[in-house]
Amino acid sequence: MLLVVAYSRAARGTLRNVCRTHEEVVVRRFGRVALLAETEFAAFQALRLREKHGGDVQIERTRPFNEFEALDDSVREAAAAYERREEPALPYATFADGSEHPGPEQMRDSEL
Repeated sequence: MLLVVAYSRAARGTLRNVCRTHEEVVVRRFGRVALLAETEFAAFQALRLREKHGGDVQIERTRPFNEFEALDDSVREAAAAYERREEPALPYATFADGSEHPGPEQMRDSEL
């Protein structure tokens, strides 16, 4: 997919117009950000935006996040266990301390 970010008011307006006019290329829209289908026509629309608004438009190529491919089981299990915790205000670092779950520092230093 293509992630298009519009930083200026004018670029946001043009992005909104592109999304309304060419709904078939829009996967999802979040105000100043849109995910476009990975087609040449979608790329054409994104490039038009950048040509018109220069640095006020950022385009990135993305791919869906597959948690089963990108992460070890321990991180998924830690997220599930933390969301099932009995004390909602308990910080994750405290929750993970002394458990089998990875600590926040360990996860911060590990690339996906």
